[in-house]
Amino acid sequence: MFERYQRSERALVATLAEMYVQGVSTRKVKAITEELCGHAFSASAISAINKRLDESLRAFAERPLQEPFAYLILDARYEKVREAGIVHRHEPGGADCGRHRLGRPAQILAVEMANRESRSAWKDFLVALKARGLRGAELVVSDDHAGLVAAIGEVVPEAAWQRCYVHFLRNALDHLPRKHGDDCLQELRWLYDRRDLAEAKADLAAWLAKWSARYPRLTAWVEESIDNTLTFFRLPRQHHKHLKSTNMLERLNEEIRRRTYVVRIFPNAKSCLRLVRALAVETHENWMEANRYINMDDLREH
Repeated sequence: MFERYQRSERALVATLAEMYVQGVSTRKVKAITEELCGHAFSASAISAINKRLDESLRAFAERPLQEPFAYLILDARYEKVREAGIVHRHEPGGADCGRHRLGRPAQILAVEMANRESRSAWKDFLVALKARGLRGAELVVSDDHAGLVAAIGEVVPEAAWQRCYVHFLRNALDHLPRKHGDDCLQELRWLYDRRDLAEAKADLAAWLAKWSARYPRLTAWVEESIDNTLTFFRLPRQHHKHLKSTNMLERLNEEIRRRTYVVRIFPNAKSCLRLVRALAVETHENWMEANRYINMDDLREH
């Protein structure tokens, strides 16, 4: 009865059904599941659905990485999962987007679960990727979570690190008065659109001179922290747009957020990973079909 649904829709319906059978669903969840499928669910029916889904998702998660990936983008998000009657925040993350060196489409390499975003969790994630054949990494893009940055340095030391400039600008708000009401951060944002590092550095010097008297705390923090957000300038200019931030994975996270909002609290960690992985597989397949890629010949010529 689930064949008419896409993979992620089957995962979502299976999650709702599992909540229903375990008695943790709301009236709304019950109404949705019965409307979608026309009747209540037995434990054996749910088990059969999940088995078929899990087999295909496991094959995706364990597939060998046979070609090198020059660029990696790493990000995480949190979902609520019920364990032994207690709601915990899990990280169905470690979403990893890779770009080939050979001008092929971007791929989602892995999605895994962790109890928290820590150095050890990210290290395990990256070590597992290497065990599947990950090689050739030249740049890793992420936010500045200390555990993640440490794991990147330990497991992928050959790659340069690009701190996501979008996260950086959000962090800058912590160093501003709540009601600043001027163009300070917008002007800082503009330097990431410059053609090369020299232009960006010139803009930065002008920005610091303009705003240091009014916002000394902010400008001191920016001067100390900004260099890792400018790593992307060493790449060909055509690659800058896609590799100065984690926005590619942020869009996937938005879709995950939209779909998991229906569930709110997952009945267990497996159901959470099932749905998130199913969404990741569909995004991966869409990218492959759309032939979405960066021309890596630009990198060889750079």
